[in-house]
Amino acid sequence: MKLLFLGSGSAFTVGADNFQSNMLLLDEKGNKLLLDCGSDIRFSLHAAGFSYRDITDIYISHLHADHVGGLEYIGFTTFFNERCTKPNLYASKDVVTDLWDRCLSGGMRDIGDDIADLTTYFDVKKISKNGYFIWQQYKFELVRAIHVHNSFYLMPSYGLFFEIEGLRVFVTTDTQLSLDENGECYESADLIFHDCETSTHRTAVHANYQDLRCLPARYKSKMWLYGYQPGHLPNAREDGFLGFVKRGQVFDLTLASLTSNYGCWAREGLKDMSPGGLRFCPEIRSNELKKTLEP
Repeated sequence: MKLLFLGSGSAFTVGADNFQSNMLLLDEKGNKLLLDCGSDIRFSLHAAGFSYRDITDIYISHLHADHVGGLEYIGFTTFFNERCTKPNLYASKDVVTDLWDRCLSGGMRDIGDDIADLTTYFDVKKISKNGYFIWQQYKFELVRAIHVHNSFYLMPSYGLFFEIEGLRVFVTTDTQLSLDENGECYESADLIFHDCETSTHRTAVHANYQDLRCLPARYKSKMWLYGYQPGHLPNAREDGFLGFVKRGQVFDLTLASLTSNYGCWAREGLKDMSPGGLRFCPEIRSNELKKTLEP
């Protein structure tokens, strides 16, 4: 199983050879699960050698445009291409409830001779509270993220926790640093992909790098950072992290599970992916991690 970062930037990323932070899980049979579908998606898919025709399964974490803004593109292009099947759409029930009326219906409701709804374009899989979904026999547990609280209520937003052949992976999606809420995930995960704001202006809705760098080493040593702003990046490795994810980086989770000592990734081009991809090297011990990752 491979995890490809179609982009690793923040919502408003422009230039910098990057796109919004959407990801693609690919199994050995070629099945693909898109993790969020932002407004950059047609460009980020194309840059990675894919198109809407490759998308059959989508997970949506929350309703910001860098996570749902590309659903109109996927919905229309697959609907009007008779060779495409209706994509499966996985999301928490409280996310799905507002997805159509508050995000998509304005542009997708009218299709010539009919009035459409969300099920016109997608096979919707609503996930119950504290629930999970199954994709290609793997279980993906939803983890409530503390992203935006408007002083009245918490905006529905969910990260993912899943296990691939013994490797436990936590993808935070957009989140504040919330150890009180999700500390168990930080403890039990073998590999963490964490939202990271690098702007000097703190937004209060994303985990800021300066806060993340104060985490215990046991967390930082298994943490990759993404969702950052364009511009200069701090030296994440020097601060104890695995690094900042780059657009096009590939993490081979299947190879990673060959050893319990997961924490060593080496740069290597993959024939079917970006030359910036990563391959797991079980023969290298974790205490050689920083040396291995040196460019």
